[in-house]
Amino acid sequence: MTGDDLQALASRALEEIAGAVDLDQLELVRRRYMARHGGLITSVAAELGGLSGPARALLGREFNSAKGTVVDALAERQVTLEEERAGGGLADEWLDLSHPVHHLERGHQHPVARTIREIEDIFTRLGYTSVAGPEIEDDLHNFELLNMPPEHPARDAHDTFYLSGAAVGWLYRTHTSPMQMRTMLAGAPPFRIIVPGKVARRDNPDPTHNPVFHQVEGLCVDQGVTVGDLKGTLEHVARELFGAERGVRLRSSYFPYTEPSLEADVACGICNGIGCRSCHGKGWIEILGSGMVHPAVLRNAGVDPDRYSGFAFGMGPDRIAALRYSLRDVRDLYENDMRLLECF
Repeated sequence: MTGDDLQALASRALEEIAGAVDLDQLELVRRRYMARHGGLITSVAAELGGLSGPARALLGREFNSAKGTVVDALAERQVTLEEERAGGGLADEWLDLSHPVHHLERGHQHPVARTIREIEDIFTRLGYTSVAGPEIEDDLHNFELLNMPPEHPARDAHDTFYLSGAAVGWLYRTHTSPMQMRTMLAGAPPFRIIVPGKVARRDNPDPTHNPVFHQVEGLCVDQGVTVGDLKGTLEHVARELFGAERGVRLRSSYFPYTEPSLEADVACGICNGIGCRSCHGKGWIEILGSGMVHPAVLRNAGVDPDRYSGFAFGMGPDRIAALRYSLRDVRDLYENDMRLLECF
């Protein structure tokens, strides 16, 4: 290769370096001309070994000149391209704080959360206080103090998730009633509280049941509290939740922690009392269980049943929400179907 050939290669390299539009393209030019093995300019170094005398010296000077020119041009172009990339990145990331923001969709409360809030509002106006308790309970507060000893058959309906290896019998609470006991054990009457929270039982999922659901328990203990007070409270709450035109009925029942016991039903909003899948053909759907607090429960809480009396109740906001919004299946509330949830 002659000196003129080297100068021609260098000139071509300089043109390609100047035309490189980004660092990746510049790297390709560098490899083509200056790669250690096979570069168009660097490969000339191998030819120098076969020359001697003046020819070697002349070609050596031409080689060093071409190599130095191309190396300097590569370095200069790299700096330029890096500055352009840095400047372009800052431009892309620049934020105009004066520019109007895009429209943001506002969220809203879940139908069950909204129902719980409304229940709390109703009872707050009646003088009740809303309290919260632990979801993991012990057997003592969840069962025994509520008049359900280990052999009591009512425990079958309260089968739940148990924590193995716990000496005190820890479990996932089956109702929020344990907080009623904790409240009475921590103070002296009168008591007027409601206890909203999440609970779990061994329920087979169906249009009115879920194994994990929400509950709002209530407790009123004072001197002279009667079944009439319980009846009036339940009817008032039902009318507030469902309206004066909705059918409401009270019927006798059984719970180990109340005596006597009552359940409250409302007319099915799907079939208007005729009978359908949602109400299991009965025309009515239960919304709560209640009753006068059993004397044994009062004694377990350190309250004298000869001086004080009271009533307790437990309602399911999930089922109440489904009834209020005429949903055929309570499980629809937890399917996260935005077509349904956006309706509220």
